[in-house]
Amino acid sequence: MIPRYSRPAMADIWSPESRFRIWFEIEAHATEALADLCVVPASAAKALWDWWATEPAIDVAAIDAIEAVTKHDVIAFLTWVAEQVGDEARFMHQGMTSSDVLDTCLAVQLARASDLLLADLDQLLAAIKRRAVEHKLTPTIGRSHGIHAEPVTFGLKLAQAYAEFSRCRARLVAARAEIATCAISGAVGTFANIHPAVEAHVAAKLGLAVEPVSTQVIPRDRHAMFFATLGVIAGSIERLATEVRHLQRTEVLEAEEYFSPGQKGSSAMPHKRNPVLTENLTGLARMVRGYVTPALENVALWHERDISHSSVERYIAPDATITLDFALARLTGVIDKLVVYPERMARNLDRMGGLVHSQRVLLALTQAGVSREDAYRLVQRNAMKVWESDGALSLLELLQADPEVTAALSPEEIAARFDLGYHFAQVDTIFARVFGD
Repeated sequence: MIPRYSRPAMADIWSPESRFRIWFEIEAHATEALADLCVVPASAAKALWDWWATEPAIDVAAIDAIEAVTKHDVIAFLTWVAEQVGDEARFMHQGMTSSDVLDTCLAVQLARASDLLLADLDQLLAAIKRRAVEHKLTPTIGRSHGIHAEPVTFGLKLAQAYAEFSRCRARLVAARAEIATCAISGAVGTFANIHPAVEAHVAAKLGLAVEPVSTQVIPRDRHAMFFATLGVIAGSIERLATEVRHLQRTEVLEAEEYFSPGQKGSSAMPHKRNPVLTENLTGLARMVRGYVTPALENVALWHERDISHSSVERYIAPDATITLDFALARLTGVIDKLVVYPERMARNLDRMGGLVHSQRVLLALTQAGVSREDAYRLVQRNAMKVWESDGALSLLELLQADPEVTAALSPEEIAARFDLGYHFAQVDTIFARVFGD
């Protein structure tokens, strides 16, 4: 992943040094368990952990140089460790296969990445909740098909986002549990040359569950679900980012990204204040979703294993998690500093001469004995005059002057249906459902 969209903690999980350190822990814990089973001498595990206690630097260049000859990354690593530890290192990797190390390491990395992403989601949820409460009763226009519909509040818009990202968090918790599995089962997963107790020991030490049946590799349906979950989170990021982008359009301008002192919007036009952060989030979301299909295609491996999944995961595991980590942090910043314009929201809400109250008049007419078809016709014919006047006419005044309407409703009864506060009577109910307080 390019540094521009990387944050240090997440990027470190995928560094070669971190990967090799996890590999060592897997091998050392396995050797420890083998010693307990009297398969290897206890001195072998002690030698490994004694060397590790010196906090040795991982010589990535040296390991890469060995791999250039062996053409095998795990063998290169084992060779380098043996050079550091000495003769006792020959007992490492007893009965194991490379996938035992690689797949278990990937599980550790994805679990750690999940923990960072869950923390990111917690920060985003906190920011959304704070702004939702702030604008709980800030009136704005709800839109369907991009067209004015009925009044909502800006707080309700944010409450919807909070509920959606809460679901995202729950899905990620489940995906983390599904991906965090350990496989130390040997060449084709039969435990022929290594006891299941070794796998259980390594799993416990690394905070993983035991894979019930591995064919030499951990089944990739687990990984497919994990990356699909990241893709759904990316979709939710784009949904909220797109809302901000629409609200920042000049013709709308109900909210906009914070524009910092000294910031420039255009190299040519000094007046520009563009939604660059949310546009960036839209692009990043596309990238994360793009990793879902390769993950799904990795499920179908040949027989007990092949390595067609390997090159894919070397790309998508770091890139998807690093990108999503950056995107969640960026979205949190956008929401936290979002500039909201309640006055502009009020002006836009009144922009079309009261059309947003049409349904209330329709319902009042039906309750007064007018058929729904006739009620719809009466309201619509007046509403279309307002629409075609671009809001210059008033729906309330037209309805009060329409004899067919006033035959069923008095002018005062019609006016009562233009009360903005009516639309917000259940805001507390919705907030209680979403936030639980």
